[in-house]
Amino acid sequence: MKLGKAKSSKDDHKRGDEPAILEMEDLDKKAMRLAGMLEPDTISLASVTAVTTNVSNKRSKPDIKMEPSSGRPVDYQISITVIEARQLIGLNMDPVVCVEVGDDKKYTSMKESTNCPYYNEYFVFDFHVPPDVMFDKIIKLSVIHSKNLLRSGTLVGTFKMDVGTVYSQPEHQFYHKWAILSDPDDITAGCKGYVKCDIAVVGKGDNIKTPHKANETDEDDIEGNLLLPEGIPAERQWARFYVKIHRAEGLPKMNTSIMANVKKAFIGENRDLVDPYVQVQFSGQKGKTSVQKSSYEPIWNEQVIFTELFPPLCKRIKVQIRDSDKVNDVAIGTHFIDLRKISNDGDKGFLPTLGPAWVNMYGSTRQYTLMDEHQDLNDGLGEGVSFRARLLISVAVEILDTTSPEIICSTDVQVEPVSNISESATGKMEEFFLFGSFLEATMIDRKIGDKPISFEITIGNYGNHIDGVSKSSSVKKKKKEGEDQEEENELIQNSSEDEADEDADLTSVSSTPPMKPFITDRNYFHLPYFEKKPCVYIKSWWQDQRRRLYNSNMMDKIADKLEEGLNDVQEVIKTEKAFPERRLRGVLEELSIGCSRYVTLANKDVNLAGRTKLDRERLKSCMREMDSMGQQAKQIRTQVKKNTVKEKLKLAQNFLQRLRFLADEPQHSIPDVFIWMMSNNKRIAYARIPSKDILYSVVDEETGKDCGKVKAVFLKLPGKKGFGPAGWTVQAKLELYLWLGLNKSRKNFLHGLPNGFEEIRATKMGHGLPPVTLVYDMKQVFQLRAHMYQARSLFAADSSGLSDPFARVFFSSQSQVTEVLNETLCPTWDQLLVFDDVELFGEATELRDDPPIIVVEFYDQDTVGKAEFIGRTFAKPIIKMRDEPYGPPRFPPQLEYYQIYRGNSIAGELLAAFELLQVGQGGRADLPPLEGPTDSERGPILPVPLGIRPVLSRYRIEVLFWGLRDLKRINLAQVDRPRVDIECAGRGVQSALIQNYKKNPNFSTLVKWFEVDLPENELLHPPLNIRVVDCRAFGRYILVGSHAVSTLRHFIYSPPDKSCNNWATAGDVSVSLEAEPPIRKMDTVVKLDAMSDAVVKVDMNEDESDKEKKKKKKKKKGGAEEEEETDERVLDWWSKYFASIETLKENLRSQEAAQAEAEEREDLEIAAEAADIRPDDLHLKGSKMKERFKEKKSSKQKRSQAADGSEKRPPKARVDELVVYNRELESEYGNFEDWLHTFNLYRGKAGDDDEHALDDDRIVGRFKGSLCMYKVPLSQEITREAGYDPNMGMFQSIPHNDPIHVLVRVYVVRATDLHPADINGKADPYVVIKLGKSEVKDKENYISKQLNPVFGKSFDIEATFPMESMLTVSVYDWDLVGTDDLIGETKIDLENRFYSKFRATCGIASNYSMHGYNIWRDPMKPSQILAKLCKEGKIDGPHYGPGGKVKVANRIFTGATEIEDENGLKKQTEEHLALSVLNHWEEIPRVGCKLVPEHVETRPLLNPDKPGIEQGRLEMWVDMFPMDMPAPGPAIDISPRKPKSFELRVIIWNTDDVILEDDAFLTGEKMSDIYVRGWLKGQQEDKQDTDVHYHSLTGEGNFNWRFVFPFDYLVAEEKIIISKKESMFSWDETEYKIPPRLTMQVWDADHFSADDFLGAIELDLNRFPRGAKTAKQCNLDMIRNEQELPTISIFKQKRVKGWWPFVARDENDEMELTGKVEAELHLVTAEEAEKSPVGLGRNEPDPLEKPNRPDTSLMWFLGPLKSLRYFIWHNYRWLILKALGLILLLLMLGLFLYSIPGYLVKKILGA
Repeated sequence: MKLGKAKSSKDDHKRGDEPAILEMEDLDKKAMRLAGMLEPDTISLASVTAVTTNVSNKRSKPDIKMEPSSGRPVDYQISITVIEARQLIGLNMDPVVCVEVGDDKKYTSMKESTNCPYYNEYFVFDFHVPPDVMFDKIIKLSVIHSKNLLRSGTLVGTFKMDVGTVYSQPEHQFYHKWAILSDPDDITAGCKGYVKCDIAVVGKGDNIKTPHKANETDEDDIEGNLLLPEGIPAERQWARFYVKIHRAEGLPKMNTSIMANVKKAFIGENRDLVDPYVQVQFSGQKGKTSVQKSSYEPIWNEQVIFTELFPPLCKRIKVQIRDSDKVNDVAIGTHFIDLRKISNDGDKGFLPTLGPAWVNMYGSTRQYTLMDEHQDLNDGLGEGVSFRARLLISVAVEILDTTSPEIICSTDVQVEPVSNISESATGKMEEFFLFGSFLEATMIDRKIGDKPISFEITIGNYGNHIDGVSKSSSVKKKKKEGEDQEEENELIQNSSEDEADEDADLTSVSSTPPMKPFITDRNYFHLPYFEKKPCVYIKSWWQDQRRRLYNSNMMDKIADKLEEGLNDVQEVIKTEKAFPERRLRGVLEELSIGCSRYVTLANKDVNLAGRTKLDRERLKSCMREMDSMGQQAKQIRTQVKKNTVKEKLKLAQNFLQRLRFLADEPQHSIPDVFIWMMSNNKRIAYARIPSKDILYSVVDEETGKDCGKVKAVFLKLPGKKGFGPAGWTVQAKLELYLWLGLNKSRKNFLHGLPNGFEEIRATKMGHGLPPVTLVYDMKQVFQLRAHMYQARSLFAADSSGLSDPFARVFFSSQSQVTEVLNETLCPTWDQLLVFDDVELFGEATELRDDPPIIVVEFYDQDTVGKAEFIGRTFAKPIIKMRDEPYGPPRFPPQLEYYQIYRGNSIAGELLAAFELLQVGQGGRADLPPLEGPTDSERGPILPVPLGIRPVLSRYRIEVLFWGLRDLKRINLAQVDRPRVDIECAGRGVQSALIQNYKKNPNFSTLVKWFEVDLPENELLHPPLNIRVVDCRAFGRYILVGSHAVSTLRHFIYSPPDKSCNNWATAGDVSVSLEAEPPIRKMDTVVKLDAMSDAVVKVDMNEDESDKEKKKKKKKKKGGAEEEEETDERVLDWWSKYFASIETLKENLRSQEAAQAEAEEREDLEIAAEAADIRPDDLHLKGSKMKERFKEKKSSKQKRSQAADGSEKRPPKARVDELVVYNRELESEYGNFEDWLHTFNLYRGKAGDDDEHALDDDRIVGRFKGSLCMYKVPLSQEITREAGYDPNMGMFQSIPHNDPIHVLVRVYVVRATDLHPADINGKADPYVVIKLGKSEVKDKENYISKQLNPVFGKSFDIEATFPMESMLTVSVYDWDLVGTDDLIGETKIDLENRFYSKFRATCGIASNYSMHGYNIWRDPMKPSQILAKLCKEGKIDGPHYGPGGKVKVANRIFTGATEIEDENGLKKQTEEHLALSVLNHWEEIPRVGCKLVPEHVETRPLLNPDKPGIEQGRLEMWVDMFPMDMPAPGPAIDISPRKPKSFELRVIIWNTDDVILEDDAFLTGEKMSDIYVRGWLKGQQEDKQDTDVHYHSLTGEGNFNWRFVFPFDYLVAEEKIIISKKESMFSWDETEYKIPPRLTMQVWDADHFSADDFLGAIELDLNRFPRGAKTAKQCNLDMIRNEQELPTISIFKQKRVKGWWPFVARDENDEMELTGKVEAELHLVTAEEAEKSPVGLGRNEPDPLEKPNRPDTSLMWFLGPLKSLRYFIWHNYRWLILKALGLILLLLMLGLFLYSIPGYLVKKILGA
């Protein structure tokens, strides 16, 4: 692995550089970057474990990753809720939604005959794959019409997007967004409908904040909430993506040669052993080129065409060369094209374009084996370890004009041939020269140390002798030398190392001679490259595309500098040194200078010819970006102040990400360089170095950062071998010098090498050859001093949960060891290791800037077997050359923290300092002297010298011992008599012994203390160790578990500052309560007493007048709005709950809006300050931004207007509220560790997992207590205070820890988003509550098939603290057979809540009332609570004064003084006053803190089998009442609201203008046989039809027909409740909640074929347009402009009559009016319905009269003659008359003709 001075190693050139990790909240930004080429601006913790906290100051902390970070499988959970679909195109459909993720499919249930089905179904997909694979999976939503068991149904439309896009959203989710469906088979069709859904992707450790799910108001604004990432237009166009595949070269063998030799023997032909084809994958579709049989250099010239919406929601195109094989095809190499890197969406941007350019593919090693263990690498997972092939491709995108007639409609992938492209299109062939020299090879793993070792360097296939180019049989030898570059490279390839080419120029020597390694110590060997340094060189031919690499290099260098600077700033902030802002200003200054320098340099190649379109466009956009970045940096620099450092640092970090993104070049040129360590002709370990890093240029900025420099390179195992413990050992560490450039300019290739060598060339050749060896005669001798002070938080390697650590320091080819310290995770070695006679080769200045790396490895000493590796860190020493003085500022060096890694996980930190001193002529005598060993006991060990070790001073540490909890068994025996030992820096104290852990696990003596010498600098404080031992018989002690408190800073006591205002004693402060946000702007007095009569009345009057005004407004709009007063009796706990949720949502909204506004302001400021904006432009820019901002905001505003727009909604009825927390209470109140802390005790070996998933298994118990430390002479004031108890030290006024009996009342409100537990994708949840030994199972009340069950239950349990203090609330899934499965559980530590000063025993309500839904729950009244608090806090008060005032300490509060009891009588009371103080307790000086209000908390449910991934959430709260106090009243009833039964009576009077479908039987006239069907949404079973009005010729129908729909309705949630069995086999009924929507459809009856659907209307009973007065006024606008028209609710109006339009969609998806219906809707409650029943149809009781239909509408087979008469006579009488006349005429004529011959004869014969 390559090691920059301060730079993350480049794991993979595809991956760009991983940024250093900045702060925790930034972590997830990075993980995705690691994950591959995904989003630079998003990322999961899952893979972030890989990143090292690179706080690199150039000298001391190199940043190296040893274990590969990508390619490792991680847990992901994708949850998708399909809520509903709207505006589906098609008539009378039965839609099903199919949800697909990758290859998994799940279906919703089918909804019958509706275009807007409501599903609300939840699906969960679990995956365990590497991030790369996960983020490339496609999520596809399709709507299918009438699918059933027998037929697959017809596809209505689909929507697809890749998982990466979802993951890159804020919170990794889309919430309540509408996906636009499009038809893949017909791209001219436009939108096919919308599906509303939630999609969330959770990686391990991500927690998703879901907005509160209580009563969703239907978001009807589809356009404003589309399922698209920010910045993508709603109207996406279809586009063609052309991926052209031209040819490939350098393919490896893919068949065994045995077969080939057999063939050759038989047929006599020599064939290439590979049959390649290319497969391209994009957005879930695949295309393949043809197979080129037997060719290492296949030529395809084909293009694969995808048709997809643009911009696409899939980020990557996957191009894979595969080998076609009879059995199974395997991948040869894979390349991903990231569309964001080859396009730019700015206003001067460009569509995706690429090439024609070569892309290099990397993968497993090239020798072919049947079972390739690294096959994954060829599929693009993980970092490729060898060059596989390169492929010439290009990409273009064309936006389609879907209106043109000749367009192909389907989106199937097409493959067609394309013309060949010229040789020169990809650049001119140039000869490149690569030189490398190995200065040192150390730390070679001992497993391979016994055989001779050599190193091989390859670039592409050049230099690869084992498995490089296979000679292609197709190359004809006839071609002339100049033409065929391939042939030339063959010659180079196959010439042996000493034989010359035709032109006797130079050959390549690509590997070092094999050598036997020497032993360094018991783990590592080194190669004896002392004076003689072997060299290698390779000649290769590539298209000259250096400009691309130069461009990247310039940006990378700016980025490296910036990263280093930012790390410095962070280090300064972290170590709290002075003036971080100055350093940040310097960094920004550097950045802006770098940017402008880039622009000038890049300017000179703007007009270079022979480049691809992408090169030109990319250069332009890079220049624009860099220019603007430079400007912004300048301007941010002016804004950096002491208080804004952190936010400006964030902005600068965004710059860093942008730079890294820009620097990654999508079109490759020269392949990466691989260095392999070979032993016995086998490849052992490798390093991969991007070729751009070592590329030479005349311009300094363009040169690669490692070109011509000596670098430390760590070799690692290939592929999966590098995972896990195997990858933790260093395979080898090289000091390596590399140079790559054009052969023409190779005269400089040795410039960067350290001086003092002579070159030794290969013998026979002339002088032009590069050297094969360098011999150094000049060397410098140094002494390295490693000051190893201490380490902390090491990895626990022994079963006791501790380690016996020692450190081994490697430098050059020497190593030394510190002593072993037993049984600790925080060893303080305080030891100086001296390395003498270290020989280094190098230029003095180079060495000073970039000294060699020191590797420190940590091991756990075991009595048997070898020491176990527990971590490693890297450092760079500070160097003193012989002519420099040893003194400040650089010497003596400071101790610094170095992060220790074990694989990818952080395993502690080391506090140490390293100095490297050059030994001059005078030998060691000139060096600063070393003190001898001071400590006689430690023998010859040298301590860290005085100037470096920290300055100590005396501290006292007080320990509060409270108790031990949940101790597990140790070696099967229970812990009986535990004791706690506290140790810090060699001193300590022991707790009292707990005599009987079972009876009482608390300590008898609460506070003890000890004194200790600690460093003055708080950052250097050693950790404090807590150990619990069990005292067994015969004086044996057994370690139970231990905990290391790594930072003591939280526990440092600082005396209160007397000058601050809280201590102000002068004058009383009157507290104004109006400023409180929860109180809606009203008079304070009112709010504090909503019950007292007089005041309330005033209040209501005010409301009335408001309402009157509003009503007037409303009336003008048409239609009066009726309002009901909220009736006290109707209100229940749920009213309170729903009102509170509304408030929660409103607060969230206002926060969002405020945040957005602040962002906008900042944008405008930045724009304004940018130097290039003239004041007059500012308006324009500002307004543009505002426009953009407005668009963003409009959707939010729509919502918030609904909440607070004055004319939209009457003022809310005043309901007392509680607080709904969107997370657990602990996170709001700092885990309730205000004075009692919980320390987890660990035991057992730490898990080897990447993430510490297994840490929970190591917890063996918890110690409760606290610490307090302070410098020893403490000021007198504190000890002098009244009532100071010297035994308690700093822990005054702490309650006693004797056992206490408590009644615990657990209220479980509901659960949301449970993880499905049954096959049908549902669960049957019930609640189980455990506390100590008691367990309450609510099994019989399970809720069938619900993932969002409302439990609404309270449970009472009696408990005794401290024995039973951990409450577990679990949700189980009920199963008919077998055991019930745990869905998830949550644990609550009740003890901390009980004793917390936030008073979490029983939440304080906002108002005091003695009866009703808001009854006071606490047995203590507010005045008693207040008196108690004042007494405990030793504050003066409360003094109740006249006029509703109360004084506490020096604050005065006001409030109401009267209360009304059940009978309406008024009494004087002080409770409101007391409550007003409690609600503002945080304003009381000194002791004030926010008291826990009446609340509902939302707790995540977790399942131990799936650690870290939420399985749903539970809303609940807990009240606790001590049993020695008066008993509390009965529990509040929170049982779920029973739905109210209603009956909806719909009378269909008439229809009009119904379109005519049929042709009349005899006459062909247009007519329809009309009937109307209706149902209440979702209950298709209850559909009711009118009778048929036959033969309507005008579209008029008369029915007088009544439908009756009984239904159960939840008023608060606006949902209908239906219970039905899902299928015949269901055990019990399932409850569904659906919105109340009445659907009416008009049909044409047919006798022999299916009836024809003509049109429909759907009315949402809560808000539907008022019907028109007459049929004429009824038109389409009533549906089209639904949003604008005033709406009514049947629940308020009760009775409504009018005309409504029927609509359907025609072929072009336009709405058309297909009829009108006159209907009357009448809503009655179930009781009313019983009193006045009505009949269905026209039946009794209360029958409707028969409709007066014209006779035509009779059934024809009842009165055939009558109807015939009607039909024929009515319509055709004139025709009949005319026909009769005609028939008579004809008859007469016939008779005439018939009789005339006879007459004639008679006449002639004269008869």
